[in-house]
Amino acid sequence: MKKKTLALLMAAIVAIPTVSLMGCGKKESADVVIIGAGGAGLSAAIQAKQDGAKNVVVLEKMPMVGGNTNRATGGLNAAGTKQQQEKGIEDSAEVMFEDTMKGGHQKNNPELVKKLSEEAKDSVAWLTDLGADLNDVGRLAGATNYRAHRPTGGAPVGAELVKTLNKSAKDQKIDVRLWNKASEIVLDKEGKVCGVKATDKDSKEYTIDTKAVIVAGGGFGANQEMVVKYKPELKGFSTTNHNGATGDGIVLAEKAGADLVDMAEIQTHPTVVPEKAVMVSEAVRGNGAILINKEGKRFINELLTRDVVSKGILDQPDKQAYLFFDDGLRKSLKSTEEYFNMGLVTEADSVEDLAAKLEIDPATMKATVDKYNQGVAAKSDEFQRPDLPRELNQGKVYAILVAPAVHHTMGGIKINTNAEVLNKDGKVIPGLFAAGEVTGGVHGGNRLGGNALADIVTYGRTAGKDAVKYINQ
Repeated sequence: MKKKTLALLMAAIVAIPTVSLMGCGKKESADVVIIGAGGAGLSAAIQAKQDGAKNVVVLEKMPMVGGNTNRATGGLNAAGTKQQQEKGIEDSAEVMFEDTMKGGHQKNNPELVKKLSEEAKDSVAWLTDLGADLNDVGRLAGATNYRAHRPTGGAPVGAELVKTLNKSAKDQKIDVRLWNKASEIVLDKEGKVCGVKATDKDSKEYTIDTKAVIVAGGGFGANQEMVVKYKPELKGFSTTNHNGATGDGIVLAEKAGADLVDMAEIQTHPTVVPEKAVMVSEAVRGNGAILINKEGKRFINELLTRDVVSKGILDQPDKQAYLFFDDGLRKSLKSTEEYFNMGLVTEADSVEDLAAKLEIDPATMKATVDKYNQGVAAKSDEFQRPDLPRELNQGKVYAILVAPAVHHTMGGIKINTNAEVLNKDGKVIPGLFAAGEVTGGVHGGNRLGGNALADIVTYGRTAGKDAVKYINQ
């Protein structure tokens, strides 16, 4: 009898499904598991909950939510919004599409860009319904029209989005786990997602059974080794990214069979304070600031795309330049106050005094600023800058030393317009979705300022919606 019982037990052990041996244990289960609690991950979680998912778990390796979204300042691009209409701004999804494709050097996936351009306005409406203030509409480099939505007075947009999304996630009782790092996306013997392995803050490993995983772990701009692997010429560059932007999600998805795209397309932001790694928002240039080199001369149209402006600065003496503005601009954009609070600004009562402090020839710098102001008055600029919002001659004048730094990684996980992850054969990996900077294809060879937030919310929501559809089919 004992031998028979033992034989039955052995047979039962042998008969255990392969999926359980792979780690899809029964310790926990969830409808949807999201890797990353940045703007894309939180958008996906909230949308999934709104669409009927009862148990949504968000794994975040860092001690706080938000990721790089916390650092976003310029705005969220969208065309055809209520906010634009109220300000008499004429814009369209078609123009946004053309701007984005042109800015990305036509390397973008047009289907992904079309969806982004058409649905970004819905993302703004959705965020507004959640309580976000996106009533100020500015213009960022590469955009034909004013379409960068941000809080009233031009305050930093990232903090507003994170605050809004985090509150909504808490209100909907979404299970957001800080200090919890995903270590593996588990597939069953048919190649479908069946779980996620993770490690908690006490280094204890556990598994969550789930049919749907959304990878929203951000890019790899803070991973110097990974950056240099794909673009060696960026060795030694500082970064604007938070410490957690190390490409973990890309690695996890690739191990699960995902294809990658555009990995060498890495963007530098032109206006970053050297050695401080503080990015000066593109909105400062958008509101009228100009770039002056150490010889006191202006050298470029400040509203060209980030890659072009970055190259322009790298061609200057010491590969640096000064961002110049006045009290008029300072009053027009609340986000400038953070640079003063951080002690990054050199100020003076006149252009000549400022030049002296910067060790620049006062006469040359004065002539440069005068020429720019004359161009603003004549509505015709020597560098063909398309938008000249103000003369720089009000009150005190200011300068911030800037240089390019690694900012955005355009490459990543390959997805389709449903935010489904594709394998190297171009087929969908069932149950695996991705959104945000962890993906590639949306921005091509260069991302336009304001398109990152449009991307993370639009495709984050798409991933949330389609993950719920998938588990309910």
